[in-house]
Amino acid sequence: AADILDAMEPDDAADLLGQLPESRSEQLLELMEPDEADDVRALLQYGPDTAGGLMTPEPIVLSADATVAEALALIRRHELHPALAASVFITLPPYETPTGRLLGTVHFQRMLRYPPHERLGAIIDDTLEPIPATASAAEVARLLATYDLVSLPVVDKARRLVGAVSIDDVLDYLLPDDWRSHDAESDARAGGVA
Repeated sequence: AADILDAMEPDDAADLLGQLPESRSEQLLELMEPDEADDVRALLQYGPDTAGGLMTPEPIVLSADATVAEALALIRRHELHPALAASVFITLPPYETPTGRLLGTVHFQRMLRYPPHERLGAIIDDTLEPIPATASAAEVARLLATYDLVSLPVVDKARRLVGAVSIDDVLDYLLPDDWRSHDAESDARAGGVA
């Protein structure tokens, strides 16, 4: 079970462990790889209905001196979820969560409009306010819908980036637990592949 949890995205592993008794959850965390377990423990400190509980602690983070070419190379990685590849977060050091102070976001569409050697610091979107880790899932959903975004930066009280919450995380939270089985049943009735 711990090997499976290690292979899961940290936010999904935290969701699963959050449904288990605390003693069993801690036992599995002890069996996980230390780095993976640390990410999951960080997520478990937030309520499941908050931005912190919905976020992934592994967004793409770069310095203001990184170039468009470097950022595009990172978002091209095939293992990266498309919602997380939609933007890069620019912070002060350190560049792993929790990072230094969040400076802003650079969306991939904006990167495509600039030459590869352009510094990300010159094209930061600093108009989008990050969401506090304590914000409710409803507030996250409202902001994503209002600004037509696929992800939002999540910050702590010191404005350090602690993760990013994506539209798929919010949908998983808002939809009923058995929504996937309803989808498979509908496909089967319609003659589609489940």
